[in-house]
Amino acid sequence: MVQTQFNGSELVVKALKALEVEYIFGYPGGSVLDLYDALFQQSDIEHVLVRHEQAATHMADGYARATGEVGVVLATSGPGATNCITGIATAYMDSIPMVVLSGQVPSNLIGDDAFQETDIVGCSRPIVKHSFNCRSAEEIPTVLAKAFYLANSGRPGPVVVELPKDILNPQLKFEFKMPNQIEMRTYNPSVKGHGKQIKKAVEAILNAKRLVIYSGGGVVLSDTSDKLKELVETLNAPITNTLMGLGGISGTHPNFIGMLGMHGSVEANKAMANADVILALGARFDDRVTNNVKKFCPNATIVHVDVDPTSISKTIKAHIPVVGCLATVFDQLLSAINASSERIDRAAQEVWWEEITKWRAQKCLAYETNPEVLKPQTVIEKVYEITNGDAYVCSDVGQHQMFAAQYYPFKNPRQWINSGGLGTMGFGLPAAMGVKMAFPENEVLCVTGDGSIQMNIQELSTCLQYGLAVKIISLNNRSLGMVRQWQDMQYGGRHSSSYMESLPDFVALAESYGHIGIKVDSPDQLDEALEKAFSINDRLVFLDIRVDEKEHVYPMQIKLGAVDDMWLKKGVKA
Repeated sequence: MVQTQFNGSELVVKALKALEVEYIFGYPGGSVLDLYDALFQQSDIEHVLVRHEQAATHMADGYARATGEVGVVLATSGPGATNCITGIATAYMDSIPMVVLSGQVPSNLIGDDAFQETDIVGCSRPIVKHSFNCRSAEEIPTVLAKAFYLANSGRPGPVVVELPKDILNPQLKFEFKMPNQIEMRTYNPSVKGHGKQIKKAVEAILNAKRLVIYSGGGVVLSDTSDKLKELVETLNAPITNTLMGLGGISGTHPNFIGMLGMHGSVEANKAMANADVILALGARFDDRVTNNVKKFCPNATIVHVDVDPTSISKTIKAHIPVVGCLATVFDQLLSAINASSERIDRAAQEVWWEEITKWRAQKCLAYETNPEVLKPQTVIEKVYEITNGDAYVCSDVGQHQMFAAQYYPFKNPRQWINSGGLGTMGFGLPAAMGVKMAFPENEVLCVTGDGSIQMNIQELSTCLQYGLAVKIISLNNRSLGMVRQWQDMQYGGRHSSSYMESLPDFVALAESYGHIGIKVDSPDQLDEALEKAFSINDRLVFLDIRVDEKEHVYPMQIKLGAVDDMWLKKGVKA
C-alpha cells in the first residue's frame, strides 16, 4: 500500500530528498529526535555525526564550497543551535549556500524559557540571508523549498529553518505537497546587467591604457571561471584575485599577477594603484584589499559588477555600477566587446605590461632559507610539488593560511577552501572533511597551525568513523603566528598571550584517534615525511611540522597606507 500521509519529520525527509540532498551534517538532541528517527528509517540521505555542532556547519560549508550545492546542517534546540552560530557567520561572510535546520521547544512553550530554549532566529538574524519559523507541519515542504532557493540564488548565503518539536510529532499525519516552482514577491535578484551600464563599462574598458581585472569569490561561486579566462585573454589584461577568488583563473596563467591585498603580491597591488580602469567582478572591496579607502586607487575609473546591489559603492564608489549575475554579465561584456568598433590601444597596453614586468622582477615571494630551520614557505612549495597542484586545499586562519594562498598556485575554482571574511580558526579540519565527503577519491589537505587545529580537533573522531582520509599539514611554530607577527611589528615585540607554552604530542594524539602521525623536526626530514604521507590513501595522516617560529608573512601592506604601500620584508619597503 502506497503511503499518502506523513508526519512532520517524514515531510522534512521527503522534502530534502526532493531537493536532492545527499548529506546532512549534525548532532542529535531532544527536540529533533523524531526527525532523527525518520532519518534512521531511510537510506537515501546520509547523516554525518560530528562531535560538535560548529564542526557540522564547517563540514556543510566545505561541502558547499567544493560542490556548489547547498550544505545542510541539523542541530537540536538551545546549545545545539547556538553552537552553530560561528559556522553560520562564516558562511554568511563568504556567501556560502547553507540551510541550517534547528530544533526548537514545542510551540506552546516558546517564550517560557523552557529547557534548551533559545531564540535561534533572533540570535542568527544579523548573519543569515533569511530565517523561517515553521509553525505547522503542512508548510514544511514549501518552507524548505524556499530556504534552498534563497540559499543558492542571487548572492548565496545561509538560511535558518526553525522546527518546533510539536510539528515533528510522529502521530500527526499530513499530505506531502512539494511546490513545483518558487516565487517570492519580495525577492527577485537581478540577472541581466542594465544595457546602458554594459555599454559604459565596455567603453571604459576599451579606452583604458592601464586596465586591471580584479576578480573575487563571486567568480568562483557563480562557476564562471571559463568566461573570466575568455575575457582576460580577449583583452590581454592583467588579472588579480582576492583571497576568496583564488582559482578563478589558474595561478600559473601568464596574465595572473598574483593575489591582491594585505598579503598580496607587489605587482598586483602596484598595478591596482596605477590603473586607470579597474574592472571588479564579484568582489566587495573589503578592508583586506583596500587598506586606507581614502588613498585607494585615486586615478582609476571603477567598473563594479556584482549580483548584490548593496555591495556596490558600499566602501569604494563605483563610477560604473553593473548589477547582475556574472554568468549573464560576462556574456553581455564579451558580446559588446566583440561587436564594438573601438579597439584596445595595444601599444599602450604593451607599455603597461612592461611596467608590470618590472614589478614582477622584484620577486616579492622570495625568502631566505636556512639549513637548520624549516621555513613554512618551503613546506607549502613541497606540498604543491608532491600533489602536482591538484589537491583541494582547506586552511584555518593565520600565517599558514597566507603561506598556502601565496605558495600553492591554484589551477581551478573551488580548489581553495578557506574562511576569508570571518577568519574562523577551527574551520580547516571540518571543512576538509566536508570536501572529502563530496570527493572521496581526491586528495584533500587541511593546512593549519598548532593554534587553529586544536579548536575542532575532536573531529579526528568523526574522520575515523567515516573513513575520511584527509592530510593534515600542521605548520607548528609554537605560537599564534599572525598575532605574534603583529606584536613584533606594532607592539615592540611584546608577545602577550601569543605563545603556546604547552602543546600536546600531536603525533600521539592523532594515533590515539586511530590515525597516522608523522613528526618533522628539521628540513632534512621533510621530503621523506611527505613521500610517506602521500603514499597513504586510506588513512588520515597528521603531519606535525616544526617550522621557524620567527618567520613573518610578506609582502604586507603598511597600515593606513595606499593599496601599494607595502613591506617587502622586515624593514624593507616595496
